[in-house]
Amino acid sequence: MTTDATPAFLSVRDLHVRFATEDGTVKAVDGLSFDLERGRTLGIVGESGSGKSVTNLTVLGLHDPRTTTVTGEIHLDGQELTRAPERTLERLRGNTMAMIFQDPLTALSPYYTVGRQIAEPYRKHTGASKRDARLRAVEMLEKVGIPNPRLRVDDYPHQFSGGMRQRAMIAMALVCDPDLLIADEPTTALDVTVQAQILDLLKDLQQEFGSAIILITHDLGVVANTADDLLVMYAGRAVERGTVREVLRAPRHPYTWGLLSSMPRLSSAVDEPLSPIPGTPPSLLAPPPGCPFHPRCGYTAEVGGERCRGERPTLPDGRGAACHLGTERTRTLFTEQIKPRLG
Repeated sequence: MTTDATPAFLSVRDLHVRFATEDGTVKAVDGLSFDLERGRTLGIVGESGSGKSVTNLTVLGLHDPRTTTVTGEIHLDGQELTRAPERTLERLRGNTMAMIFQDPLTALSPYYTVGRQIAEPYRKHTGASKRDARLRAVEMLEKVGIPNPRLRVDDYPHQFSGGMRQRAMIAMALVCDPDLLIADEPTTALDVTVQAQILDLLKDLQQEFGSAIILITHDLGVVANTADDLLVMYAGRAVERGTVREVLRAPRHPYTWGLLSSMPRLSSAVDEPLSPIPGTPPSLLAPPPGCPFHPRCGYTAEVGGERCRGERPTLPDGRGAACHLGTERTRTLFTEQIKPRLG
């Protein structure tokens, strides 16, 4: 954690994001706080609908203000973003902060060539000429592993495969060497070899420019090998955080145990079934009271179901978990029950 004298490069405090819908108000993010320093990578994991992408779209100011209510504070290098005018956010997006979107097919425009879409933010933020911006686009396509980049720079998105479109999205996000890079499932559509190339590229960017990276993913293996810190989200809240080593080696929240237990292991028999988390994620129109995970948790009897249903657990600063079990009891349960299953 940082002090008031040394604020974090990215600081999110008590963030709430609400969406107005015909069915009611969706509480997509519910009191989220975290910090990220330059040169470090924060992994954010959780099931679909846990608020990971919504949080980071809020950082970039990409929600429709007509249907979205945002409260709390987001500071990027000392500048407050939640109340910043759109002109300020436009100056920052694509330059100081950028995002690799999860679905390149919808993020890329079908009307313009891939090269033009990569060159456009570079021209806007650097004032480069069309020729120099095109050369930069070719350079970025080559960096992300697109074959024959001088020819493919004039292709349209539909002429690229799914994996190539994903790499083009990454090239667009990196073209201005952003200080903050948000990567939303950046390797989803890529084969293992290209995944490694892209993750190495992100590491090289970070080492060269000291960038801060947020990595949103379902792949705990990617997090283990790439991130420095880890934030586990559930139902719009952070339920556990710490360094990657701390969280993956000694997780303290039953939800984190469930995520780890549901992963296949090399030591398991081929026909051994996985251990999924029971139930389904809650509706954010009406999230459960108290601990949002209690309807799916197998440990409520340890502390009394009434407390889990009626009292919201708090997430301590630094390393910790938002769970009524407490640190000592979760450590014992993990050692005796969960760790032997993980192998």
